[in-house]
Amino acid sequence: MAAALSRSTLVVHGRLAMREGRLAAARRSCHGLQIMSFEQAAVRLAGGFARSIDDESLRATIQAVLPTTSMGELESIKALPGMIDAAADTLHKAWRAGIDLAARAADHPRIDAIARLEASVLGKLPPGMMRPVDIVAAASSRIAQAPSVLGPMEIVGLTELSPCWRPLLKGLAANVPVQWTAGPRVVPAWLADTGVAIASGVAQTPALSAICAATAYHEAIEALRWVRSLLASGVAPSEIAIATASPAEYDDHFLALRADANFDLHFVHGVRTVTTREGQATAALADIVVRGLSQPRLRRLASLCRDSAPFEALPEGWLRVLPTDAPLSTFSAWNRLLARLKREDWPDGVDHNAGLRTLAELLAKGPEAASEIGDTFLKGRALAIWRKALLTGPAASIDATLADLKQDDGLEACVSVAWMPASALAASPRRFVRLIGLNSSRWPRGIAEDRLIPDHIIRTADLDPLPVNVADRRDFQTILATTSSEVVLSRARRDGDGRLLGRSPLLAGHGVETYLRRNAVPEHAFSETDRLIARPQEFGGHPQATSAQTCWRDWRRAEITAHDGLVRADHPLILAILARTQSASSLKSLLRSPIGFVWRYAFGWKAPQSSADPLVLDALGIGDLIHMVLDRALRDLEVVGGVATANVAAIEAAVNRAAAIVAADWESQRPIPPAVIWGRTLDDARLLAGRALTYGDDRLPDARSYGEVPFGGSKSKSEAEAPWDASAPVTIPDTGFNIAGYIDRLDISGDGKRALVRDYKTGRAPRGDIRLNGGRELQRCLYAFAVKALLGDDVAISASLLYPREPVDLQLGDPEAALAEITEYLRAARTSLAGGAALQGPDTGGDYDDFAFALPAYAGATYCKRKQPAAAERLGEFTRIWEAE
Repeated sequence: MAAALSRSTLVVHGRLAMREGRLAAARRSCHGLQIMSFEQAAVRLAGGFARSIDDESLRATIQAVLPTTSMGELESIKALPGMIDAAADTLHKAWRAGIDLAARAADHPRIDAIARLEASVLGKLPPGMMRPVDIVAAASSRIAQAPSVLGPMEIVGLTELSPCWRPLLKGLAANVPVQWTAGPRVVPAWLADTGVAIASGVAQTPALSAICAATAYHEAIEALRWVRSLLASGVAPSEIAIATASPAEYDDHFLALRADANFDLHFVHGVRTVTTREGQATAALADIVVRGLSQPRLRRLASLCRDSAPFEALPEGWLRVLPTDAPLSTFSAWNRLLARLKREDWPDGVDHNAGLRTLAELLAKGPEAASEIGDTFLKGRALAIWRKALLTGPAASIDATLADLKQDDGLEACVSVAWMPASALAASPRRFVRLIGLNSSRWPRGIAEDRLIPDHIIRTADLDPLPVNVADRRDFQTILATTSSEVVLSRARRDGDGRLLGRSPLLAGHGVETYLRRNAVPEHAFSETDRLIARPQEFGGHPQATSAQTCWRDWRRAEITAHDGLVRADHPLILAILARTQSASSLKSLLRSPIGFVWRYAFGWKAPQSSADPLVLDALGIGDLIHMVLDRALRDLEVVGGVATANVAAIEAAVNRAAAIVAADWESQRPIPPAVIWGRTLDDARLLAGRALTYGDDRLPDARSYGEVPFGGSKSKSEAEAPWDASAPVTIPDTGFNIAGYIDRLDISGDGKRALVRDYKTGRAPRGDIRLNGGRELQRCLYAFAVKALLGDDVAISASLLYPREPVDLQLGDPEAALAEITEYLRAARTSLAGGAALQGPDTGGDYDDFAFALPAYAGATYCKRKQPAAAERLGEFTRIWEAE
């Protein structure tokens, strides 16, 4: 029993080696065997409450002491992003190299600055937290206890040891048996003077092959295909590894492919925190903290942190109170919104304005309140990530810090295929290995000077005696010597931008490369998707592939097919949208693009509205703005006597007041351009509104004017009185269509015998007179018909289009004749669509077609031209409107 419990220590390198070593020890029932790193062994021998300085504690302490520590010539950069990371890296290098910064402070002001920082850090750290040199001193003072604390020691898997630990290793060798089990690895030269027993072995001779893939992504795909082939042949997942010198470039590829591959691929070095839900929650909060509060960012945060205290207090569906298109990118915009919200606007009928205001106020504080914001909105793992990010870097760049943080992926390394850095694989060999990324400058990597102590101050070879390029070469040779069955060497021909990449010098002498094409048929597919793509005949029988292939072929034919918009006659959905109340815009879509009419009103598709602040308003936005100013100014003028009797000064004053009110509402509900451009846009709106209201070639005597007049069931946009019952239906005779909408302006004479219908157009006036303009212009005729139907047949109607930029007023010559013509076209269009012809029209695939994404690429130049003759023939008589003047 005593022998079974005797103490011994196995020193390994890396978390993976520890886990695998402990699993092997458990399987062999090795009671009393301690498996740890050399640093952990030194801490255990030092005894007491000694512990090493972990990276997180070091960064937190640097962040705390850096503002109050005089950094000399580094003073001007100590507040910049990356300073904490650079300082921690420099201190770690100096400590591992055994450099006494305080003793060398007089050599250079830069060393003196780092020494002062070191002193501040050591003064702030807990007493038991020590530098490597202090741990070695404490352990050396208790070296006589090594036989009972550590026992015989075996060091496995190491190819180097930092200079700071070497004196302790020599002392241990004089008190306990210490064996350096190198196996086939290179033995460092300094080990000969320590008295450590060295056990070397014969290098393995695995089967070697080299391949050349198209890109890094192709390398990742081929690696997973190789893994699948090994698993299919009976190889255990724990015997397979994929490695590279720097895994960051490949992490996203493997993370995306792992989900499709359906086998466990363990990321030994961890996955980025932002790939998890908790990480996404912190990233959403960081986006607001760094870039400011806006509605899209708040919606994203609310979806990820709905169980946090601020959002829990709000009712279900509270986001509906926010205007969809409003960016709400300033706190003043939030104040305007909250001032308008009433108790009945909230889903539960309870006023939550105070809670939403508090929430917005806190988020608007920005980086200065990052800690308070995180504690309020996050909890659990997400809060831990947030606090770690604040320790790693400044709050002003927390979004960039979060992008670099990593965490364990939750998979068990000992039973999974491993994706890891080459250094981890060198310490923990596996039987089947694939080394990727063997390109010049990527493996081995180049040497870089320290960011704070360059080579001319302390030689890089002294500050970093284990340089990365030497380590990369040593790891490569170690992997080849310790892998027993197979090693595949892989490189990419081009990078993500298409530039050619060179070969790594490590590939020299390792055989001829196999050139792999990106579209080559793999011997083993790594996923179901990969398998189907590799078997075109099998994929061709898949319903989805059959449908796609049939669609592609139908698009290439000149005749009309089901993939061009043909549906069965009297389809219930088609009949339903034809039965709905129409507008001038929907009827225009029916005449000019029947398939677009179906997509919009049957499928419910609509163009996405950007909630980001635009550089300039688009044409539709400018039109809406001017119409709102006109409506507001017209209502104000009617209250004080009417626009017909108002002089230019009164009209100008009313327009200015209206523009100010409309601008305030617009800023709280919609995106706005930068301040200078927004001011210029408002000036343009005032100018055009003034021109429109002062235009008076055909003013009616004693007229009363109305703006944005609803009809056909449309709801009023204001509290202004309407000249008729707005809920009364308006039916176009002999078509089956009811219409509704808003008339931009309606003037009715004092005797009620004449009416002027005016539709404002904010664009450029057409060259020459227009009537129906190929079906684009329906408003004048339809609005004139609606006015006559609601006011009576004895009222004389005049309908026009007013272009205030010119100014030009285009009168509709004979509204009744135009209505008769439109009626004929609408009747034919209804019959055609009900018969199943939801086909293209002249507006389909055009520059302003919101649904061009649903058509083949470059549809206007190829597909639409190919289908147009057959579509026109199938649509029938109403296509004559496309040629109407």
